[in-house]
Amino acid sequence: MVRLGLLVNPDAGLGGRLGLKGSDGQAELARSLGAQDRSGPRMTNMLVHFSTLHRAGFDDVEWLTSEGRMGTEWLPQGANIGTVRTVHASSGTTTASDTADAVSTLLDSGIGLLVYAGGDGTTRDIVVAFESAGQPKTPVIGVPTGVKMHSGCFAASPKAAAEVLSAWLNDDLLLASTEVLDLDEERYRTGEWVVQLYAEAITPASPRWMQGSKQRIEAVGEDDSIEGLADHIGELLITDERLIIWGSGGTLHMIGEMNGYEPSRLGIDATMGSEQVGTDLDEAGLLELLASHSGPVTLLLSPMGGQGFLIGRGNLQLSPEVLRAVGIDNILGVVTPAKLLTVRTLRIETGDEMLDAEFASKRYMKVLQGYRTTRVLPVTVD
Repeated sequence: MVRLGLLVNPDAGLGGRLGLKGSDGQAELARSLGAQDRSGPRMTNMLVHFSTLHRAGFDDVEWLTSEGRMGTEWLPQGANIGTVRTVHASSGTTTASDTADAVSTLLDSGIGLLVYAGGDGTTRDIVVAFESAGQPKTPVIGVPTGVKMHSGCFAASPKAAAEVLSAWLNDDLLLASTEVLDLDEERYRTGEWVVQLYAEAITPASPRWMQGSKQRIEAVGEDDSIEGLADHIGELLITDERLIIWGSGGTLHMIGEMNGYEPSRLGIDATMGSEQVGTDLDEAGLLELLASHSGPVTLLLSPMGGQGFLIGRGNLQLSPEVLRAVGIDNILGVVTPAKLLTVRTLRIETGDEMLDAEFASKRYMKVLQGYRTTRVLPVTVD
């Protein structure tokens, strides 16, 4: 019998579409602003996919979990995933201490691997609990549900997490150590990007299905390349009729400044001609702006170094509704030569299966890598 732990941080990812850049200490605010659950439903999706994917059967699979919103509330109805046993209960409002208590109970109950839904903050709480229990080598599979997920123990998507779990149960994957990283959310909200290495975690090694840890690519010696990108955008894209939506990240921040704007380094902005018509926009603001605009639209995005995510990490304001309003063919990737060394494919995870399938059908997307210089990169939807 293989005992698996199942744990959900029900607050993870709540601030994404609202542009809150994280959920640490923001869950109550996010819910008051109308945020919908993200973490639990994505765990449900993972379990549904696992129930249809795992052909070895479920007779030897036992899940241990928490009663309520940290576990049982998100179990799929009618899907066979094996036996389920509750060994913990949580209150309606959960905190990091609830995570620690649940993890400690799951470890005491003899789990061989923990499947959890959350973000980097959740991962930190889990590895601290592992250390406190003297079991730091317990393997984990993260179902990505947070706003920011820099750590390497997350699968690329809920479906990818099911693939990894099934392969591990079939003894098809070895275990490996990966980095647990986290962003200082208080400084992040003020425009600072400070990521620290906190620990290491053990996870099944699968370059195909696991996202890997994020790498920050320094633009040292790339001034000419970034100036060329800025000149290309300024000369060929910036017009009085075109709405340009600027994604987050340092590359686009510098390009925006070179074209006379005052972009938010870590938010989503919008411009038309020389005018900045939106700063640090949330999902609602983007939809309102797009609905009122009848001219051409371009969405500029820079993929994450190392991971290669163009959509689905750090830009949850770009919801499926926003992306459909923009149009897939109006998305342009922007990369520097240094980032291209670590990005071999553009990874897409919109959270909408039909929209993911549309991206997958393109197979390739264009990226701008210099002045009047583009290339195409393959699209990966996991």
